[in-house]
Parts: sequence; structure tokens; C-alpha cells
Amino acid sequence: MQLYFLCTGNSARSQMAEGFAKQYAPKDWQIKSAGIEQHGLNPLAVAVMQESNIDISMQTSDLIDLAYLNSSDYVITLCGDARDKCPIAPAAVKRRHWPLLDPARPYDSADEELAMFRLTRDKIERLVNELIQNIR
Repeated sequence: MQLYFLCTGNSARSQMAEGFAKQYAPKDWQIKSAGIEQHGLNPLAVAVMQESNIDISMQTSDLIDLAYLNSSDYVITLCGDARDKCPIAPAAVKRRHWPLLDPARPYDSADEELAMFRLTRDKIERLVNELIQNIR
């Protein structure tokens, strides 16, 4: 099984999804994330994942790899930008879309930003677990 999580900048949402999938999916599954652009790994994404005992600090912000995309079993977009701009994949590739708000958008306070990252992390964890259960 090959999963590909896509987002705009591959900095937070898709990185968290990759981290959860690597934690919960069978070890023989191939799991990657990428973006339409490379924005670097968001430090708050790393921090909130660490709160869930998942270390994503060594993951990298990558551009979409067409070969991996075309050979994936599932491609999951985590934002409308990625869904709209994702290259066309073969019909055999199953697509899912999770319309999640960007937790890295501007906030009135650091506490509000951290709360949004935690909320997004928790939604992604539920969605990843549901995906894995449905595939199995």
C-alpha cells in the first residue's frame, strides 16, 4: 500500500498526516507527503506532534514526485489549493480530500495559534485512523 498526503507547502498538515500514518499503518506501507511548493517544516507542527509522542522533526518539505504520485494507491489532499493544483493521476489512484484549515495562518496570539495547531493535529489523527481502518 502506498499513501501520499498533499498540501500547499508541505509544512504542517501533510507532515502531520505522514507522521500519524507512519505511526499507525502497517510497517510495510509506503507513506510520504509533499506539496505544490516547499515551505519548510513548521516548528509548531513538530511541537504538537511531539505532544502526541510522534517525532516528525527529520521529515522534509518536498515537492510532489510525479512517479510516486502515479504509483500511489491513495492520494489525500489536505487543502483546496492542493486538490485544485494536484497533477492528474491515473484512474487507479484513489483520491480523498480532507478540507482542513491552515493552522499556520495569522492569529491574534501565540496561544490561539498553538490551539489551532492542536485542533488540526487531532482532526488529522482521526482522519488518518479512519483511512487506515477503511483500507484494511
